[in-house]
Amino acid sequence: PRASSPAVFSFLRECISIHVGQAGVQIGNSCWELFCLEHGIQPNGQVLSNQESGGGDDSFNTFFSETGTGKRVPRALYVDLEPTVIDEVRTGTYRQLFHPDHLITGKEDAANNYARGHYTIGKEIIELVMDRTRKMVHLKEMKVAGNKT
Repeated sequence: PRASSPAVFSFLRECISIHVGQAGVQIGNSCWELFCLEHGIQPNGQVLSNQESGGGDDSFNTFFSETGTGKRVPRALYVDLEPTVIDEVRTGTYRQLFHPDHLITGKEDAANNYARGHYTIGKEIIELVMDRTRKMVHLKEMKVAGNKT
């Protein structure tokens, strides 16, 4: 007979969202606006004062990182070959919410041509996208390692 001991696991619930293309970016905008409304986060990333003191619900940490100044930043990466839709994020109501390095655009659209997007234009920015994704994951891993010590 094997003695059983209760195992205690501490899981961090963190999501990284990647929004790709015009539709992905537009859906992402709607999602992040809703997340902010649901969790009392203002368009500038500040948490409403009644949310911070109200019951200790920190479920927004699943979707948002916190900066040293207390600002919440979405764990999201926006990618589009054509800059117009992401430029709407850069200039819209929630422009202060997103980290500028997480808004990645190319210089021209693939014009609904898969081969053009995959083999030429998309190939120009894929390394940048992968690098930014790795950095977001690495920040999460550093946070996990910091919690273990």
